Amino acid sequence: MFILAFETSCDDTSVALLKDWMLISISTRTQIEHTITWWVVPEVAARLHANAIFPCIFDVLKDWNISIDEVDYIACTSYPWLLPSLLTGMTVAKTLADAIQKPIIWVNHIEGHIFANFLDRSPDDIIFPWIVLTVSWWHNELYIWRSLFEMERIWETIDDASWEAFDKVAKMMWFWFPGGPIVSKLASNYIGSYEWIFPLVLLEKDSLNFSFSGLKTAVKREIDKGLMSFEKIAFEFEQTVVRILTKKLFLAAKQYNISYLYLAWWVSSNNILKEFISSAWWELGYKTLFPVKSIYSQDNAAMIAIRAYYEIISRGVGK
Repeated sequence: MFILAFETSCDDTSVALLKDWMLISISTRTQIEHTITWWVVPEVAARLHANAIFPCIFDVLKDWNISIDEVDYIACTSYPWLLPSLLTGMTVAKTLADAIQKPIIWVNHIEGHIFANFLDRSPDDIIFPWIVLTVSWWHNELYIWRSLFEMERIWETIDDASWEAFDKVAKMMWFWFPGGPIVSKLASNYIGSYEWIFPLVLLEKDSLNFSFSGLKTAVKREIDKGLMSFEKIAFEFEQTVVRILTKKLFLAAKQYNISYLYLAWWVSSNNILKEFISSAWWELGYKTLFPVKSIYSQDNAAMIAIRAYYEIISRGVGK
């Protein structure tokens, strides 16, 4: 069974090919125009998706030397994210599905990121239930993942998501978008220990909600003072974010009595967070899971394909 999948929800054009549950080819093209616009402009992103999507399709089919007619299923991100970008992928996916008369499976973008941990793993490696922490530019949420298709969002951010705060902190320092990698790079260059300069915003007792607007404001004050290096500010900021996310994740596990902890989306590619959580989980009796490869933490079509695969075999979609 071949599954051809599309992901165009934001600014990365990605096409992947699965043979059953194994990823056999993926082609992803990243847009660089943000150096001009300082952010993702939906209309600009959609045009660039239109230019990149067919070369990506050609790449994955040529890589495995199969024709489009040999594809058994089409899968595509349908929601949520930037509508013009989504419509580009959805239009191409629907047109292809109609042309070759094969079933199409629409996939929720957030669920795709959660299913990314199945990539390069046996289905038996995932034991339910899990507490799932998802972090991207606009999303910062905790889920209970009870079974394959049973997910419940239990808490979320009440203002900025942490990764959005990373980008805004970078912008305060006059760096380009995306700012997350830049801030993390600056933090890694700092030689020193954590001094708790910024507030550890945990909200009311036992709350699992997130808030990063106050932390962002505190960072702005320090930048305006000009008394501290950008490296130290970045280090203190990143360490504070990591501690907030870790505390909320462990608090959720305790409240719901679940010992399996799962990181999804951009948060799962942050080495500082993974190291911080991994150093503590064994003391608390928890087990953690991260995507096998860092590319699976980014927007990619492989996660859409693997989500579609499990829907096909579990629910008989298209049969």
